[in-house]
Amino acid sequence: MTVIHEINTLVWLEGLSRRLGRRVTLGEVPGEIWDEVARPGVDTVWLMGVWERSPAGLRIALRDENLLRSFREALPDLTEADIAGSPYCVRDYVVDPSLGGPGGLAAARAQLAARGLRLILDHVPNHVAPDHPWLSTHPERLIRGTADDLARDPGGYLEAAGRVFARGRDPYFPPWPDVVQLNAFSEELRDATVDTLVSVGDQADGVRCDMAMLMTNDVFAKTWGEKAGPAPAEDFWSYVLPRVRARHPDLLLVAEAYWDLEWSLQQQGFDHCYDKRLYDRLVHEDVGAVRAHLGADLTYQRGLVRFLENHDEPRAATALPGDRQRAAAVTVATLPGATLWYEGQFEARGVRLPVFLRRAPEEPADASLRDFYGRLLPAAAGVRRGEWRQLTPTGWPDNDTHTRLLAWTWTAPDARHLVVVNHCDRPSQARIPLSWDGMRGHAHRLTDLLTGQSYDREGDELTDPGLFVALEPWQAHLFEVSPCSSPRPGTPG
Repeated sequence: MTVIHEINTLVWLEGLSRRLGRRVTLGEVPGEIWDEVARPGVDTVWLMGVWERSPAGLRIALRDENLLRSFREALPDLTEADIAGSPYCVRDYVVDPSLGGPGGLAAARAQLAARGLRLILDHVPNHVAPDHPWLSTHPERLIRGTADDLARDPGGYLEAAGRVFARGRDPYFPPWPDVVQLNAFSEELRDATVDTLVSVGDQADGVRCDMAMLMTNDVFAKTWGEKAGPAPAEDFWSYVLPRVRARHPDLLLVAEAYWDLEWSLQQQGFDHCYDKRLYDRLVHEDVGAVRAHLGADLTYQRGLVRFLENHDEPRAATALPGDRQRAAAVTVATLPGATLWYEGQFEARGVRLPVFLRRAPEEPADASLRDFYGRLLPAAAGVRRGEWRQLTPTGWPDNDTHTRLLAWTWTAPDARHLVVVNHCDRPSQARIPLSWDGMRGHAHRLTDLLTGQSYDREGDELTDPGLFVALEPWQAHLFEVSPCSSPRPGTPG
């Protein structure tokens, strides 16, 4: 199953340049650094922000006091040289020269491939930079405005290349000042998007499509109304993605998606869509909400991306402090679907860095958390094989703490695994009935892959009333279950 490690490319290369005492581009990263990137349990690297950034967008950012304030909060010793502009204000889908250009990216991809890793890159379907060539050469691909629109709403429109265009936005927030809105209903844009994605597919093994739900017919019509013109009969991604797959059948397609549109986007051709609902429930809700979410259809779940942070979310060290992060990490790492980890998450970085910046503040690494992830990722890679099934922990009349536990199994022809997580700040106990064939009449050993500790139990007990577990707050077990010759005492806890 896909396990993605997102790297903020510009910040990563800046840090490497400081570490090595020389300027480093993608084509100049030493082999031992790529060895560090190729950590066990990761099979895909997302180099976020490689495309050519917009000088016009940078000038707009440098005049935005709210943005500048957020930059200083993240980087107190900020200088103007630290501000590179947004990687989502794309001037052209060519690798930025400061990162090493197309040759540097090709070298990086080769280094990753030599270590068994795929490469995915960004695509921004909703908007382009105000100095993108299309404003002059293909204005029909954008949402146009009038002089009256500009006079009435200068925050929503801008003048460029002798025409008035709408600034990019989603329907729930004010327009973004540094980008121009593309028209999802334009046949010319749809064909150009196919060409762009095919070009990205020539350079990578996958694409992460930013805010993909904004381009669906329903959302786009509600956002732009008459400005967009009549909606085509076919939805945007239903038109685009089959034509891309005709050229790149194995291209991994990942959608950033919200508003309960994940299933719709999966149906339109995406392999995986962000599971923001799980993130919100792990951070803000109780175990019942998480359990209900995991009751969804398995086909749908296999098409989700589970995460605890990315460049748009608060750092997990802040949103899920202490052992809460460990419990949530075991959860997302062992569920069906893809998993996304963000650079710095393993070391407990706490500063959420705006994507406009090229330099991150120095932060001490949490060695204990780094060691935990070093055990979790390879263990989870071995666990997520075969059939996944959520279990229902049981309790007894004077103890309802079983309701705070999450549990599931993975069953492969050659392996059985059990995951139990206490999603609560109080101790919890339960019985976990296991229904694997051949359990009764045989002793079994449960080895926790996170700690190495093992427990022997009779199969009859594991089946009914079930394995007894006692977990401290935010604690978890990741058990490999295998037959053994004779039982040994001990209580999982």
